[in-house]
Amino acid sequence: MEQKRKELTPFFYPENIAVVGVSSTNLEFGGASFLAKLKESGFAGGLYPINPKAKEIMGLKAFPDLSSLPLTPELAMVCVPARHVPSVLDECSRIGLRHIHILTSGFKETGTAEGIRLEKEIASIAEEKNLFIMGPNCMGPYCPSSGLTAWGAIPGISGPVGIISQSGGITQRLTEYLCFLGVGVDKAVSTGNSTVLNVLDYLEFMAEDPNIKVIALYLEGLSECHHLLPLARKTSLKKPLVLWKGGSSEAGSATAASHTGSMAGKPELWSSFFRQTCSVPVESMDEWADSVIAFSNLSEPRGNGVFLLGGGGGNSVTGSDTCVREGLTVPSLSEKTMSWLRATVPQAGSIAGNPLDDWRVFGDPVYLGQILDQAYRDPAISMVIIDRLIPRKAFHSFDETDPTPRVIDMIKSRPNRKPTVFTVDSEGGDPELAAKGAKMRGQFGNAGIPAFPSLQRAAKALARLQRYHGRKKT
Repeated sequence: MEQKRKELTPFFYPENIAVVGVSSTNLEFGGASFLAKLKESGFAGGLYPINPKAKEIMGLKAFPDLSSLPLTPELAMVCVPARHVPSVLDECSRIGLRHIHILTSGFKETGTAEGIRLEKEIASIAEEKNLFIMGPNCMGPYCPSSGLTAWGAIPGISGPVGIISQSGGITQRLTEYLCFLGVGVDKAVSTGNSTVLNVLDYLEFMAEDPNIKVIALYLEGLSECHHLLPLARKTSLKKPLVLWKGGSSEAGSATAASHTGSMAGKPELWSSFFRQTCSVPVESMDEWADSVIAFSNLSEPRGNGVFLLGGGGGNSVTGSDTCVREGLTVPSLSEKTMSWLRATVPQAGSIAGNPLDDWRVFGDPVYLGQILDQAYRDPAISMVIIDRLIPRKAFHSFDETDPTPRVIDMIKSRPNRKPTVFTVDSEGGDPELAAKGAKMRGQFGNAGIPAFPSLQRAAKALARLQRYHGRKKT
C-alpha cells in the first residue's frame, strides 16, 4: 500500500504541470480553460502550455512539444484530439513523464470501432511504458491544498473529504456544495473511462490516506465488482464510504454505458453489496452532500434517540413523524429533565417535552444553551435537531441583531456536546427567504455545525450516521 501511495501522490501534488493542447485563441472548455483556472486558483508551481504554433499563452511561455521543456513536469494534462493522444503518451515516456491526465473524450464511450481501438492503444502504451493514466474522458485530479483546482470549487478549501467519481460534472457540483457549507476536500478525482487506473486504485489509495476521514464515491458501473466488495468492506471499517450508485434504473443504466462506457449492473446486485458492506447508500446529490457533511462534522452517536427543539405544535407533530419514518426515535425525557423544563418553559404558547415547542429559543442563545445542557445530560438523548427561525413578517418577528453568531459560539463552547444539527427552513419559492436561509446555513456550516434546509434532510443524515456506526460494530 505504501507503494500505491507513492505512485498516485504526484497526481495531487505536482510541482510542475504541462498542459498539452492549449489553444491561443479559443478559451472554451479544454486545455485553455484548464490553464486559465489553474492560474486563477493560484497554483504555485510551473505551468507549461504546449502549442506548436504559439510563443506565449496567457502570459506564459509556450512550447512546441514536451521534448522542448526545460524540465520534466510531474503531471501532464492532455487535451489534444483523441487521434493524437497515443503519440503524446509516447513522448511522455521518452522524457520520463509518467503521471498523465487525459481530459480528451472520443474513446470507448462513443461506442465506435475507432474509439474502442484508440482506447486499447492507450492501455497498451501505458502497460508497455509503465505510465499512470487518469481517464481518458475525465476532469482528472483536484487538490485545494496544492492549488490544483482547475475545476470544482475554485480555489476551494482543504478538509477531510476524499471524492472518487465516474462523472466530472457530479464531482464538480459536490466540491462546490461542500465548500459553501464549510466542508473542505482533501483530494478528488474524476475517473472517466478508467482505462489504466480505476475506481479500485483510487479507493485503495484514499482508504490509507491519513488526511481523508470520509470518502464520497459516485459509481455508474464497474467490471471488477467482485474486487470492490471486499475493498469497500475493509475501507468502511476504517472510515465512512458514502456511495451514490448511478444507473439503477433501466434508463439510467443505458445512459451510463454512453457516458463512461460502464455497465451499471443489476439493482439486486447492488442491494446485496450494501447489505454485505458498511457502505452508506445515497440516491441523490442532496443526500450525498448531506451525509458527507454529517460524517465530516459529527461524532458517533450513542443511540438513535433525537431531541427536537424549536417552535410550533404542528412542526413538533410532523417532525416526530419524520424522524420515526427515518428509523430514529423521539424518546420521552428523563424526569429530571422534564422537571427543569416545566419550571422554565413558558406555559402559554409552549409545550415542554420532546419535541420541545418553545419560541424563546429563537432569540435567546443563553436560554438555548441551558436547554441543550439538559438534553446532553439526558441518557435517552443521543442527537439533537434545532429549528432556526428566519425573522419575517409572517411570524410577527421584529428586526433585531442576528443571533446566529452567538448561537454558534454557544454550541461550540459545550464540552459535553452530542451530535447537534440545525434546520433552516427557507424553501417555498420566496427568493428573499431563500437567500437568508442560504446565508444562515453557510454561517453554521463554516463553523463546523451541519445545517439542513429541512427537518427531513436532517433526519435522513442523522439516521445514516447512526446506522453506519451501529453496523460497524456488528
